[in-house]
Amino acid sequence: MSFKEIYEKSIKKPEEFWRSLADDIFWFKKPSKILNSTKPPFYRWYEDGVTNTCYNALDLHIQNGLGDKIALIYDSPITGNKSKFTFKELKNKVSKFAGALKNQGIGKGDRVVIYMPMVPEAVIAMLACGRIGAIHSVVFGGFASNELASRIDDSKAKILVTASCGFEPGRTVEYRPLVDGALKLAKHKLEKVIFYQRKNHEIKLNSPLEISWNESLQNAKDTDCVEMNSNDYAYILYTSGTTGIPKGIVRDIGGHIVALKWTMKNIYNIDQDDVWWSASDIGWIVGHSYIVYAPLFKGCTTLLFEGKPVGTPDAGVFWRVISEYKIKSLFTAPTAFRAIKKEDPDGKFFSKYDLSSFKSLFLAGERADPDTIKWAENLLKVPVIDHWWQTETSWAISSNCTGIEMMKTKYGSACKAVPGYDVKIIKPDQTIAKANEMGDIVVKLPLPPGTFPTLWNADKRYEDNYMSNYKGYYQTYDAGHIDEDGYIWIMSRTDDIINVAGHRLSTGAIEEVLSEHKSVAECAVIGIADKLKGQLPIGLLTLKAGVAQDNEAISKECIKMIRDKIGPVAAFKSAIVVKRLPKTRSGKILRGTVRKIADKEDYKMPATIDDPKILDEIKEELIKNNILK
Repeated sequence: MSFKEIYEKSIKKPEEFWRSLADDIFWFKKPSKILNSTKPPFYRWYEDGVTNTCYNALDLHIQNGLGDKIALIYDSPITGNKSKFTFKELKNKVSKFAGALKNQGIGKGDRVVIYMPMVPEAVIAMLACGRIGAIHSVVFGGFASNELASRIDDSKAKILVTASCGFEPGRTVEYRPLVDGALKLAKHKLEKVIFYQRKNHEIKLNSPLEISWNESLQNAKDTDCVEMNSNDYAYILYTSGTTGIPKGIVRDIGGHIVALKWTMKNIYNIDQDDVWWSASDIGWIVGHSYIVYAPLFKGCTTLLFEGKPVGTPDAGVFWRVISEYKIKSLFTAPTAFRAIKKEDPDGKFFSKYDLSSFKSLFLAGERADPDTIKWAENLLKVPVIDHWWQTETSWAISSNCTGIEMMKTKYGSACKAVPGYDVKIIKPDQTIAKANEMGDIVVKLPLPPGTFPTLWNADKRYEDNYMSNYKGYYQTYDAGHIDEDGYIWIMSRTDDIINVAGHRLSTGAIEEVLSEHKSVAECAVIGIADKLKGQLPIGLLTLKAGVAQDNEAISKECIKMIRDKIGPVAAFKSAIVVKRLPKTRSGKILRGTVRKIADKEDYKMPATIDDPKILDEIKEELIKNNILK
């Protein structure tokens, strides 16, 4: 079937479409009811089905004769450690740790917070929770104490699984003080803390609350998968809420397995014999869906990488990993490639490695600027695909579905809506936009399986936040347009649309032009308050390594480019060269925080910020350039 036929069936006959895909996973009891839509916006998929997450990730493949196939590769350029686990070996470790959790009183529906670095034990802990029906909540390793505490409090977790430390290039992140701080701040009291002791970084444990990973395994028995209702929860993944209370995105089990398994072939063109790499972190949604769950549901080999695109040890580490393990496809954030491009603009490291196995690069997490895509295409000589999705959805809303039908690239677009997602653009007057008209991007309900049926203990917040502004639609809080060919253009978050003298402008469109400058490695555009025009855009630029041109000349050229390509209507007069941009650990640029600094508004230091000192550097540059007075 063509992409058009598959997509239309998914929208016009969703129950028929998702019924057939449910046959591809293991059920203890197959669902007879595919969709319950009696209480919108609370839709339920496969509600009478009975299955298990871990069984579909591990046991099923062993049962099908793939027990000796490599399931997980671990590569840590920071520590120099490498290891491989077959499906049998991984299942044995997971089964044993599931027994360890049971010994600590963990059972169906109990919550386990996992606060770990990128080590195999983190994946083992996640799958062990699934095996016994516990709900895991992974918190990015190294998150601030107050953020960890808020997640312990909201989830009412019984156990925290953590480690003695994590490693960043050039530094060790000690987890002990962060954990101690969280335990002091948390109102909810944990029953046990399990510490994984990293070699040469062991810490003293405080009994009876604390126990080491190895101690927990001493009396643990191998544990079978429990039968779980399809609508039971696999996990809670928290995102920062605007009220300061984190939002707990929940994932129900049945739809999650069906949808994610389907995506591996249909979106990413990955078969069981392929090696897949998602260069993210298990603390983020990409790590949940595409380091752990989707590839293991599919039965292919997945890679867990404890490193960075540059600095571990250099800008050639991605090429080394792809070459060494014969990776077919890589999924990472655009910021990773901008970092590589900045350090090695001519791709000198690339030529050292054999990348003949490599077939495609997928980018997501923030908008991929055309310049970065073209640079990667020229270097890699494979399709480079920008696709769009969110923590809430757990898999792509729009993409080039390479396993169904390869589509042409339109630079700056995230391609077309993926089967299951009926995407529309709604204008401020609540009417559906025509082709190329800008507005809020929404998805017609019901959302497909594998997305989020609600928020943890917060049905009203789910309804109010996501489902109430546009009746019958999920509000993505992204803004953009759909062109005459059905390609979706994500231009910015809704709050990144700036109003310059009555003209609605997308910061993404301005960034797209700035990134075309030959010396610019990365950029961010922020709308700051202006008494005359309402808002004015300013650009922050970082430069490629080895740029000879002076900063003032680059700024002038960038201002002229915006005038020539977007027009005087943008009123773009400030392009400021900075050493680095403030980002979250997952690579998202903190545009909102910079805007608040420029507008002299109060702001909370983001818990996810990579390095708080960057904000002081930005402040100095804003003062120097008369933006902040």
